[in-house]
Amino acid sequence: MDTLLGWLARRALHGLFVLFGVSVLSFVLVELAPGDFFAEMRLDPRISEATLRTLRARHGLDRPLPERYARWAASLARGELGYSFAYGSPVAPLLWPRVRNTLLLTTTATATAWALAIPVGVWWAAARRAAARRALAVVMAVLLAIPDIILALALLLLAVRTGWFPAGGMTSVGHEQMSFGARLRDIVWHLVLPAAALVLCVLPSLTRHVRASVAAALDAPFVQAARGHGLPEWRVLFGHALPAAANPLISLLGLSLATLLSMSLLVEIVMSWPGLGPLLLEAILARDFHLVLGLVLASTMLLLGGNVLADALLLAADPRIRREEK
Repeated sequence: MDTLLGWLARRALHGLFVLFGVSVLSFVLVELAPGDFFAEMRLDPRISEATLRTLRARHGLDRPLPERYARWAASLARGELGYSFAYGSPVAPLLWPRVRNTLLLTTTATATAWALAIPVGVWWAAARRAAARRALAVVMAVLLAIPDIILALALLLLAVRTGWFPAGGMTSVGHEQMSFGARLRDIVWHLVLPAAALVLCVLPSLTRHVRASVAAALDAPFVQAARGHGLPEWRVLFGHALPAAANPLISLLGLSLATLLSMSLLVEIVMSWPGLGPLLLEAILARDFHLVLGLVLASTMLLLGGNVLADALLLAADPRIRREEK
């Protein structure tokens, strides 16, 4: 227990340092970008220069950079994450529903991708037929070569041409008037295509890593001994070889979460999924800098959470790491 608490304390401290560094760097880069939200108003002849100066002063945009960061950090401590000029409200209430939707999409895609990659990768490592191995290698290479946006657009075209799936969004018209079960089915039906796009994007690399790790474990003496005792092949693969190959795969889990999160921003924009991606694009186009900063911090927190989850699973799975922590 002491080892776990000490590990959690160190990870929390490390996460705070990372968030602080990301916030400072993002704030400086955003503030150094040319123009701001009120610069677009200069094109409107009905708005005078005095009005613009008043608006900038009201929101502190005429203050020095360190003072602006201090004011933004104070709003961060209050849980507001700054003020969105475009929406006219604190940033935090705008973020949490989008974070929830992005988490729903990436969690579903991650679970589905690993549920497919593990059995396919194990079978690929143990397959004895050369033709089957080559066919699977060709399929994975083709999927790996197709750009993410092409996969998303192809699935969107499939939805438009066939009508089998919704062509965007998260809910249907009249969603609020549906029963609980109908609302759940409606969200799941809208989730199919965005999750499928993410799964197809990340599945080839995950399957290749599973195959390589299991293939290396198959040559271990204890696996050969298990086969020599006459154990069924599936038990040798999933009961002995796969646990021996688990450490690099658990470490890969954190990387796959980060990859899926970055991919989801693009997929959400293409498929109109109301997550962080469309909101980030709107904030950048509107030069709503506090909203951009809030979205960057939210994405960083999700990445840190995925890495902590992977490290915790690795700590629980490998007693050697627990001894090192002690």
